[in-house]
Amino acid sequence: MNINQLYQDLQTFIFEFGPKLLGAIVVWIVGSWIIKFAVKTLSKVFERTKLDKSLKPFLLSLTGMTLRILLAISVLGMLGVEMTSFIAILGAAGLAIGMALSGTLQNFAGGVILLVFKPFKVDDLIETQGYTGVVKEIQIFVTILLTPENKTVILPNGAIANGEITNYATEGNIRVDLEFGISYNDSIDDAKRILYTVMEEHPLVLDEPKAFVGVVGLGDSSVNLVVRPYSKPRDYWAVYFDVYEQGKKALDAGGIEIPFPQRVIHTA
Repeated sequence: MNINQLYQDLQTFIFEFGPKLLGAIVVWIVGSWIIKFAVKTLSKVFERTKLDKSLKPFLLSLTGMTLRILLAISVLGMLGVEMTSFIAILGAAGLAIGMALSGTLQNFAGGVILLVFKPFKVDDLIETQGYTGVVKEIQIFVTILLTPENKTVILPNGAIANGEITNYATEGNIRVDLEFGISYNDSIDDAKRILYTVMEEHPLVLDEPKAFVGVVGLGDSSVNLVVRPYSKPRDYWAVYFDVYEQGKKALDAGGIEIPFPQRVIHTA
């Protein structure tokens, strides 16, 4: 093939294929902008309609992904790709990829299950897969928790959907379980009065259900009292730490001793 023939072939290719390529590029750029604008607009619509926080990121991600796939198919059609053959190839490739990414597809299915049946929602305090934390986001493939240590935990939706879930926020309040030990020489009634006062004065402890203080057992060195205030799930750890700290200080101020372990040895 001589240079003139090569030049003519190149010129023919440019004139025949160039406009298609240019048009496809323009459509891709404009389409991508429209998709971004549509997703942003949809997000604002969701905010105005007060859509469940759990569904919002999932629907936005799914919408954006679907629109981009449709845009890619349209661009390929403009370039002259036979869509029937392409879709068949895409289906075969999808099957192979699906088998290779079975875990990912399981996570996608788990995400759908979580959003449909709603065992929890955003801002709920839950325990699952060995972690306890507040749900910050439910995405297509993963759920994001914020633990009391302020750690972000990313858990696969498939494992969550197939595992045990404890939702502490379902009833709207949660019981905080605490335990104090007092000396056998001290008054149980005085200790209970002091601890009730601590809980009554705490702004995050709920008035209903009523807090409870009672003797749970007689230990080797102490009379053990259970302390049961109720709070909103989001306030659980604040109440837990505050009542322990303020309870200790109040018992000290009231002359109630929290004894060290003791052992009495009798000699003959």
